[in-house]
This record gives sequence, C-alpha cells and structure tokens, in this order.
Amino acid sequence: MFLGTDLGIDLGTATVLVFVRGKGVVLKEPSVVAIDRDSGRVLAIGSEAYRMVGRTPGNIIAIRPLREGVIADFDVTETMLRYFISQACGRRLFFRPRVIICIPPGITGVERRAVIDAATRAGAGKVFPIEQPLAAAIGAGLDITQPSGNMVVDVGGGTTDVAIISLGGVVVSESIRVAGDKFDDALVRYVKREFDLMIGERTAEDLKIGVGTAHPEGREAMMDIRGRDLITGLPKTVRVTSQDCLRAFKEPTAQMLESIHAALERTPPELAADIMDKGLVLTGGGSMLDSLDRLIREEIGVPVHRVEDPVSCVALGAGKALEHFHVFQDHIQPTRKAGSQR
Repeated sequence: MFLGTDLGIDLGTATVLVFVRGKGVVLKEPSVVAIDRDSGRVLAIGSEAYRMVGRTPGNIIAIRPLREGVIADFDVTETMLRYFISQACGRRLFFRPRVIICIPPGITGVERRAVIDAATRAGAGKVFPIEQPLAAAIGAGLDITQPSGNMVVDVGGGTTDVAIISLGGVVVSESIRVAGDKFDDALVRYVKREFDLMIGERTAEDLKIGVGTAHPEGREAMMDIRGRDLITGLPKTVRVTSQDCLRAFKEPTAQMLESIHAALERTPPELAADIMDKGLVLTGGGSMLDSLDRLIREEIGVPVHRVEDPVSCVALGAGKALEHFHVFQDHIQPTRKAGSQR
C-alpha cells in the first residue's frame, strides 16, 4: 500500500494532467515553458507560457519540451515537471511522492528512461510507468482484468496509440507519431499553399477546434483567420471552411486509420470477435476533432464510443491504478533509481 502523497501524471505533448490520490485531477496545464534566451531563465510555465506562443520578443522563446510523445528537451521537461508536482502537492513536501506516469507504448528504451529520469529528478520517489492506452482503458471504466478483448484508440497531441487489451495487459499495440499536432501542422501547410498566408500554431489550433472536421458529411462552418501574406508581407485575413480543413486532414487521418487497421490485423480471432461486439473506445484530446469517431466507424467497421472526458481519461486511469494498485501492479512495476546499473 502507498503512503504519503501519490500522483498520477499524464505527461502529454500538449497538456500535462496531475491526479492526486484522494483529490482527483487537480492540475491541467499546457506543456509549454517560456524561457529567456539570453540568460536561460524560466519565465513562465503552463497556461501563462502558452499565452506567449507566437507573441514573444526575440529574447524570449515559448517552447514545448515534449514532441511526438517523447522528451525533446530533458532539462526543460524536468523543470516543468518539478513545477507541476509542487503545484499539485504544495511547495513543502515531507515525502517524495510516488508517481505513476503514463508513457506511449511505442517509445524506445532510451526515451522511456528519459521520462522516468525526468520525473525522478523533478522530485518523484518511486516512478511506476504505465502505457497510455492501458491507463486510458482504466479511466474509461473498462473491465480490463477479464479474458475479453477491449480496444482503445488514444489520440493525443503527439501520438496516436492503439491497443488491444485483455487480462489486464496489452496484447497488441500500435503507436504512430500522428495526432493533434500533426493536424495543426497540416492546416499551416494547407493555408500556406492555398491562400499564400503564413499562420502560427495557435491560429491553426483555433481553426481546428472552431471549424475542423474529419468527415465529408461533418459540420459546415467557416472562420476568418489572420496571418502574414507571403506575397506582400502584410497582414491579411482569409476565410477558411470546414471543407478546407477536411482536405488538409486527409493525410493524417489516413495514417491514423492505417494504424488501427494494422492493430486489428494482428489481433487474435477471439479478441477480434469481442471487439466487433463491443466496439472501440476513443480517448485523448485529439479525438475531439469533429466527426473523427464517425470516420473511424465507417472505415473500420466497428462501433466507436468516445468517452465523456477524453482529455482527462488517461490521468483518471492513472489515478484509478493508484487506488487499486494491487490489481494492476504486474503492469506498473517500479523502476530502478536514476543512474543505477543492471
């Protein structure tokens, strides 16, 4: 049994969520850090830093220390984690908190070690890694301990993770570095190509949320966006429709569907039959794209159930794993301390 402070952390490319045992999800902040380029000093973390994205003077950079589900800047990730842990637990820690941290299933051993080391150096005691689709399934309320197939598709900011789960473990998994950020990038390229307009990532995200759709019969909306005209160099406003977004999203959605196909092709027949009956569960912030569930249902041919709170689902799963640790302990074994040898 755990003593002291226990945390579940969803270390996402776009958002970090922290679950405190007995309190629930207490922190949900963008994975952004603002740094003074000259001195290296951290100026802001989370929401305050996110407001600076694309709007900073030359000596200040607002960066995302995680890219495509893995750590791109170790030191900045450690600083960000330390700040979020202190925010969740209070600044006066009497115990180093025990942490369950969620990781994509497709990362390498080096990338996995980097996540664990960053959490340890940020103030965690024992660190228990758990694969994101497993945490998502737990958070979605699936009974994963039974000998029955459950399929989870977790569309985050950096990765889309597909997993077939049975008897408390991942039987088949696929992970591709195509998710919410790639949709934003696709919009930036499309607007540049079709309208000769340069826009930033925040504008692209607002456009995706406001009018984006993944299905030809999805919503019909339009939005005026502002950017820099690539021909004149002056500010310009253009109107972008849902159909424009659909065309921009064609490549990333095709890659996502391919990864789901690949997972099903490797699924044992008995578990595949379970999935045909029960369908798949769609989680993650990227799954909130309009009509993505409909697209998957029509292309894959299985029912699709989007969870009520897709953004918090993985963090809630990590929290439930904390509360029922004896049930899931075989899948969230403690790691060796940083710097230890095998």
